[in-house]
Amino acid sequence: MNKYIDLHTHSTCSDGTLSPSEVVKLAKEKGLSAIALTDHDTIDGLVEAIETGRAIGIEVITGIEFSVAADTEMHLLGLDFDIDCPAIKNILDEMIIQRDIRNYKVIELLAGLGIHITIDDILKEATSKVTGRSQIAKAMLKKGYVSSIKEAFDRYLSFGKPAFVERSTLSPEDAIRIIHESHGKAFLAHLNQTGKSDEELYKLLTQLKKCGLDGIEGYYTEYTEEMNCRFRKMADDIGLQLSGGSDFHGTNKDGYELGTGKGNLKIPYELLDKIKN
Repeated sequence: MNKYIDLHTHSTCSDGTLSPSEVVKLAKEKGLSAIALTDHDTIDGLVEAIETGRAIGIEVITGIEFSVAADTEMHLLGLDFDIDCPAIKNILDEMIIQRDIRNYKVIELLAGLGIHITIDDILKEATSKVTGRSQIAKAMLKKGYVSSIKEAFDRYLSFGKPAFVERSTLSPEDAIRIIHESHGKAFLAHLNQTGKSDEELYKLLTQLKKCGLDGIEGYYTEYTEEMNCRFRKMADDIGLQLSGGSDFHGTNKDGYELGTGKGNLKIPYELLDKIKN
């Protein structure tokens, strides 16, 4: 019988709407064989997720989604690492401080656009110590400045929009190094969101491979069949592994179902076998 996985999921420890244990239980209900919890810039939910997985009989591997500084929107997934390594713990403490600084900068930019929210407004939307654009978008929605979370991102908060502020000073190269020092593997997430042409993307992946990049997200909710073919061929040509995930956030991303994305994802367990070896 075919076994399927989801290696890109989020919980209330970052910007999801289900707790780590609820994400794992849902994965079990959906018949998945394994998942990775990859909250943004935090590992706070991993122990809970792993313990729940052991209790109900589903494999949970460690994961994180790093926001990295680049000339575009870029995220790196760390998978199957040791959560007790000092390298990853130290950088996450620093990134919490960076997120707080970023929130104040976004507030200032929004004020210049006639949108007035406060840090307290953002904190009211937080379910963990990790706060960022999702909580800012919710505060904007609650105050009536936008009609949806999507509008907040599309008009103000996404890369290239008037209130976008880079969330991290962590370089892709340093993120890869930290993941490796923690005995994990590094994958470039959702390639379609980088906004790069195929030529630019190939050059980027080649450069990052030299810095130790292990692979790319070859299966993803937003990919078309044409994207699947292009991205996986790039990975094969460059010598990169594949990962895959739904980018599940609960109700914060409608239509992104755990395991299946928008209904057509089937991520084979064989990818995880290769990642762990």
